[in-house]
Amino acid sequence: MAGGSDAVFRYDAAIATSIVDAVDDTGYLTVSLEDILESVGDADVTLEEVEAVLKRVQRFDPIGVAARDLRDCLLIQLSQYAKETPFLAEARLIISDHLDLLANHDFRSLMRSTRLKEDTLKEAMLLIQSLDPRPGQSINTGESEYVIPDVLVRKVHNRWTVELNADSIPRLKINQHYAALGNSSRNEADGQFIRSNLQEAKWLIKSLESRNDTLLKVTRCIVEQQEAFFEQGEEFMKPMVLADIAQAVEMHESTISRVTTQKFLHSPRGIFELKYFFSSHVNTDSGGEASSTAIRALVKKLIAAENPAKTA
Repeated sequence: MAGGSDAVFRYDAAIATSIVDAVDDTGYLTVSLEDILESVGDADVTLEEVEAVLKRVQRFDPIGVAARDLRDCLLIQLSQYAKETPFLAEARLIISDHLDLLANHDFRSLMRSTRLKEDTLKEAMLLIQSLDPRPGQSINTGESEYVIPDVLVRKVHNRWTVELNADSIPRLKINQHYAALGNSSRNEADGQFIRSNLQEAKWLIKSLESRNDTLLKVTRCIVEQQEAFFEQGEEFMKPMVLADIAQAVEMHESTISRVTTQKFLHSPRGIFELKYFFSSHVNTDSGGEASSTAIRALVKKLIAAENPAKTA
């Protein structure tokens, strides 16, 4: 990239800022590198440069922040250990290739798949216990954040229902007195001004109604897809990406991304941003797929345990 060291620094700073802005409260990157590249908005910046800056950011304190998924996060943290660290290779093998078995506490299958002896597995597990599956939470300010949910999710007669929160919807209407002035004004310029603003007001109201309809439609689809989460909790989250909802509601991915950003739902399990329900697919040893959010929850529970390897 041309422009000298000052230009390179400015580009890197812009990339790093975009990356940090896209990190959620748990420390994970919520957008693709292509999205980061687009947000920088400079043709001289390449995807390779974005990747290079991301790797530097991931080694900021707390290490592992801005990881793209759980596996990435844990492997980044393992990379801080010296190569001669005992059982480092075994811990890396477990995380790289058998994360689903780790999350499910399936230690017998882990020993079979990795060909590790029980004592070796226990030592590798102790090393994994030193890692943090949610590094962003360690830098949480602890300040209370208050949000008004946009959508309410309730279970009524054994069915999950979704409705807009009336308290969060702007109540807009056109003042009919001023609307009438558009046709009755004796001054043509004034009349034209009033009619023009009246048209913009109608467009704004229609746009808000359309946005609310889209929000409701998308949220209903999310709740339908993630019913197991609402019934049983985070460990039962299904893998789901923007494209899944976009296809189901027949809208563009960018529309789904826009309508789920900074939009919150209230449910019996708490208040969640709609984007929380999207997580990447993780392949399991059985040939299926699991949600990275569900696996993260299981691994967090595992790491919190004193010595889960005793169940092997």
